[in-house]
This record gives sequence, structure tokens and C-alpha cells, in this order.
Amino acid sequence: MELSSDRAVASLEMSQDQGEDDGAFKSEGEYESLPPHVSVLTHMTAGAVAGVLEHTVMYPVDSVKTRMQSLQPDPNAQYKSVYEALKKIIRTEGVFRPLRGLNITAMGAGPAHALYFACYEQVKLSLSDIIQSGGNSHIANGVAGSVATVLHDAVMNPAEVVKQRMQMYNSPYRGLWDCVRTVTHTEGIGAFYRSYSTQLTMNIPFQAVHFITYELMQEQLNPHRCYNPSSHIVSGAVAGAVSAA
Repeated sequence: MELSSDRAVASLEMSQDQGEDDGAFKSEGEYESLPPHVSVLTHMTAGAVAGVLEHTVMYPVDSVKTRMQSLQPDPNAQYKSVYEALKKIIRTEGVFRPLRGLNITAMGAGPAHALYFACYEQVKLSLSDIIQSGGNSHIANGVAGSVATVLHDAVMNPAEVVKQRMQMYNSPYRGLWDCVRTVTHTEGIGAFYRSYSTQLTMNIPFQAVHFITYELMQEQLNPHRCYNPSSHIVSGAVAGAVSAA
């Protein structure tokens, strides 16, 4: 009886160890993807947080870009470099001036990126099952990125219009709501979507190429999708460079 009991204990311990190893392998091998039961709301929340953080971190540089791209810049708002522009704006207009318009950007980026990531994941999975059952279809990745871009820009475009008007030198608007009311009253609701078609013309090809390139790079650098941050960095950098070219 004692020998039988020892064997039972040993067998149980081996089963537990094997289960832990399998669980660890599954966790490591599939760390990139959320579990299948994760709701759309989870994807939307993750996308919203990522979008707000992205725009917040890059906002001062975006403010400089808007001014430097102006077709008829004020003589006092002409800059030779991003660094010179930031230094001059802070010195002459205040330390918080490069952040003017960040509130509307955050308000737009949250829902825009929430829709983007949720739509991308759902469309990618649905199309991949149809085109290449059980596999990763690059066509599905490109189409999913394009469809998600249409929704993203539909939400983000009005915020971009307000943001850019508030970023300009000597902007006549007292604040966010003053800008929204003035534009609506003087130019109509259509003013918020005046550049929508242009945005889509640029962003749809960009996002399609970006996601296809990223997935192709991941297949080469990290075919088993194990924990490998460097593969994401390289894949993302190459995808961004190729799609922006």
C-alpha cells in the first residue's frame, strides 16, 4: 500500500509539473494575442489608452509641425528646426503654449483609437478565417487596417481641425469650445470634415502597407511569436519606414 501511495503521489506531481510547463509555453508563445474570450470592450479600452498616450507624448512636436507646414506663416512664426521652434515658442508665448489644443486631441484620440483597434482585430480575424482558415492572411491584415482607418479618421478629423487652428501662431480662439462654436457658426459643420477625403487618401494606403509589412517582418524575425521585444521594435521601424516612403 505504501509503494502504491508513493507512485500515486509521484504521478500527480509529474502531471502538475507538465501542466505548469504547458501553461507557461502557451503563455509565452501566445503573449501577443489576447485570449479568445476577451471582449470587444477590452480591445477598445486598450486602444483608447494607447492612443491618448501616443498623442500626448508627441503633441509638442506636432504643434511645431503644424506651424512649420503653414503656407503663409507669420514673420514671427518662422523656424529653422524643431528645437529652435520649441525654444522660441516657450520663450515668447509661454511654457504651456506647445500644449494648446491637447484637450480636444485627447477627447478625439480616445474613441478614435478605441474604434480603430476593436475594428482591426474583428475584421482581421473574420477575414483571416475566410481567406486562410487558421492562418494569418496578409490580405486580411491590409484590409482590416484600411477599414479601421476609415472609422478612426471619421472620429479624429474634427478634433484635428480644431487642434490645428488652436496650434497656429496668434490663433484667434479663446479656447476649445470657442473654436468649435466659431467654426460651426461661420463655416458650418462641414468644415470639420473638409479634409476627411484627403486624410483617407493618405492614411488608407499607409496603414494597409504598414500592417502587411509588420506581419511579414514578424514572420521572418519571430515566426513562433515568442517573447521578443526586439523583433517588435525592428518590425515596427521597418513597417513605418516602408509605409511612409
